[in-house]
Amino acid sequence: MTSTTTPAGDIPLFDLARDPIPSFGALLQERSKAFATFREHASFEAAVEAMPSEGEAGRRKGLGLWMLGNFEGAVNLLEAYADDDVAAFTRGKALVSAGRAAEAVRIFEQLSERYPDEPRPRGAQLDAALEADLVVQDEGGAATRLAAALEAAPEGFAASAEGRYLAGRLAELNSDHQAALEGFLEARELDPTHRRNLFSLAHLAERSGLEELAVEAYEALVAMLPIDRIVLMNLGVLYEDLGRDQDAASCYDCIARTYPTDRRARLFLADAVAGMEMFYDEDQEKREDRLNQILRIPITDFELSVRARNCLNKMDIMTLGDLVGKTEPELLSYKNFGETSLAEIKEILASKGLRLGMPREDAVASVSRPQAAEPVATDPSDPRNKPISELKLSIRARRTVENLGCLTLGDCTQHTEDELLGMPNFGVTSLLELRNKLAEYGLSLKGDEKEK
Repeated sequence: MTSTTTPAGDIPLFDLARDPIPSFGALLQERSKAFATFREHASFEAAVEAMPSEGEAGRRKGLGLWMLGNFEGAVNLLEAYADDDVAAFTRGKALVSAGRAAEAVRIFEQLSERYPDEPRPRGAQLDAALEADLVVQDEGGAATRLAAALEAAPEGFAASAEGRYLAGRLAELNSDHQAALEGFLEARELDPTHRRNLFSLAHLAERSGLEELAVEAYEALVAMLPIDRIVLMNLGVLYEDLGRDQDAASCYDCIARTYPTDRRARLFLADAVAGMEMFYDEDQEKREDRLNQILRIPITDFELSVRARNCLNKMDIMTLGDLVGKTEPELLSYKNFGETSLAEIKEILASKGLRLGMPREDAVASVSRPQAAEPVATDPSDPRNKPISELKLSIRARRTVENLGCLTLGDCTQHTEDELLGMPNFGVTSLLELRNKLAEYGLSLKGDEKEK
């Protein structure tokens, strides 16, 4: 094999222009070397771009484009080499990666007919057909067709890594998660490098509350170059749930450096870094929570003159928090708002230990001091009025309820199980956690009471 070597002299590099490419498996094995270092990737990319687009060089260039992740480019260039098995299989894989699974089915079907005893083409065919069905949200039809195809497969296919993986996918479609996990685990034993199986295993384990198994599968995927962005993001979230903020930050940082425009990765990175540096002060958090509760009290809970109430409505001031953010000169600058109305407002704020234009630090300190007897705007004994911080949720669950706009326990009870499970990165484990925490306060999610 006419390979070059790295300066270290111990890692053979793949020469796309001259080295033999006997199978897609060989191409897959060589792909990781192109991503070993930034320099090797840049060198390989430049070599691929410099290759002609016709003849044998064009075929190899198309294979190189797939290796680099330029799937549309690979699809277009390899179309002229349909009679070459490696080129055809690679084009099918590129179509699936480009979101065009339905177009790949016929390619894999032809290869399956040519090599009936080879599991890989048939597995790719059935997997592509399944993806095409799921794109049009035909899960029922997908399960029926996949079951029939597995039943009709040649003897021995069911025992292959491809067969066990697809059996797991079928069980998952039928909501038999235990059988699905068993299928994915058996496929991993047969082929530890099967990417789609590892991802399916990790995703299902994560949703089933098996965090350690999910981390193990995601870490196996990360060890395979090139690394998928979704894999890194999911692994980062899992690390955070397990208290491994530094590992999570590494995942997000890798994404942010490779994809500078990925705003979600940068936000998650900042959150993970904050978790690493945060000093938790429980008393301070309680004071912050008390202040937030007070600031959310609506102005309508207090007796005001008609003039003052109308002025505040026109200024779009609805809560005590809105008031604290204003200064005396700002209020007096509004038409019909005079000294009498100002005195009413100051009296209301003083009853809560607040004043106009008050810095947040001063407000936190003020509300933590004992206050004189005062009218209660909200019933503190009602658990529905407690802030969500009282639940002490994991990072993943907390992010979900915050993204739904929940500020109190009562807000959480207005959402159903389906709404929560439909949120990104919110699985069965987070759902059970939220339910158990709410149950401690005698509360439940919307719809749970009916089921009982």
